[in-house]
Amino acid sequence: MRFKHTLMAMAAAASLLFSGQVAAANQVPSPTASEGDSIDTLITQRMGEAGMVGVGAAIIVDRKVVWIKGYGFADKAQSIPFTPHTVMNIASISKTFTGVALMRAVEEGKLSLDADINTYLPFKVVNPYFPDARITLRQLATHTSGITDRWSVFESTYHYGDNSPEPLGEFLKNYFASDGKNYAKDNFLKFKPGTHREYSNIAAGLAGYIVEIAVGEKLDAYAKRGIFAPLKMDDTGWLPPKIAPANQAKLYFSQFDLAVPIQPYRDVTYPAGGARTSVSDLSKFFIALLNEGEYEGTHILQKRTVDEMLRFEYTTANKPENVDLKEKNSGIFWQSKFNVTRMGHGGSDPGLKTEMLTDLSKDIGVILFTNTSLDDQGMRAYSAIFEALWKQAEAMKVAGKQAATK
Repeated sequence: MRFKHTLMAMAAAASLLFSGQVAAANQVPSPTASEGDSIDTLITQRMGEAGMVGVGAAIIVDRKVVWIKGYGFADKAQSIPFTPHTVMNIASISKTFTGVALMRAVEEGKLSLDADINTYLPFKVVNPYFPDARITLRQLATHTSGITDRWSVFESTYHYGDNSPEPLGEFLKNYFASDGKNYAKDNFLKFKPGTHREYSNIAAGLAGYIVEIAVGEKLDAYAKRGIFAPLKMDDTGWLPPKIAPANQAKLYFSQFDLAVPIQPYRDVTYPAGGARTSVSDLSKFFIALLNEGEYEGTHILQKRTVDEMLRFEYTTANKPENVDLKEKNSGIFWQSKFNVTRMGHGGSDPGLKTEMLTDLSKDIGVILFTNTSLDDQGMRAYSAIFEALWKQAEAMKVAGKQAATK
């Protein structure tokens, strides 16, 4: 999930524009044919190296989509192309949806980021090593709660095929309640809540469940009403969207130069990683976050709420003991990357890799999906694609500034 490889610089602009927008509207010059060919060639070459079946990507400059495209296949056997409207699992980028839903509930006065989570829960969550220390939603959302993903339990949260997962609330009660079937002291770290950072999907699932309790409806319904429907993200949600099969990606892993399909699956801790969307839909959501909660006249959060969600929480006076501020920081389900030079979120799950990152000024952003599991070599190819897109975004930003001064 860290992309450290540097690739060739791309000249300004690319060939496919979003929703009929013309380059002049974005003050970004149109690309030449050779520039469009070079990015296409690089992506298809890297896909071949990694065995990626399909790829979708978008470039955002000045809070507008200026380039969006798909490559390869959503379904290889049926020769269905992967497009910007192809819907697939996005793994941990789902946490940003949960983060916005959480902040909406805070805005509505139904939750507090700094209250003891036991204020809201029908069962107790207590770190047995620090029984008097409260755990807060802010800690859940910044991975400092002291909750850990005990692997022997967490691996069972993925359910393939028609095997229906355990309800989220039941799973969490069994994990956290002292009489639960999966309870153990090892579900917690030997660190006081707020003092140590460890990434936890189960903690994120707990945050989503608390939202559901506070607002009185399932996370999918609450987010659809307050986020997805207003943004016209028609193919987005935690439950499988009702869309044509041709628009749904199959997931794959590469083995011996063969693309092997993976059974569809669902995740018990769905607020942490179970959402499905397309590059096109996610671009709208991403722009809203970069644009103080607003996308094309529609607000999903107030500016002050977005500021609180995206601001880096860790400071010299208040940081986890195992965090170097030059290397890592965190907002509310919002993370730094590349030594705190970019921010957003990524995701990895069986059959997929996703990334959604912006620079600290929020001037450029890149979204990249693939519907294929990646080994180390595959991740190098994925990183190369991402860096090429990032350089393209930087070049388009510069070209836009130059055009604006003429």
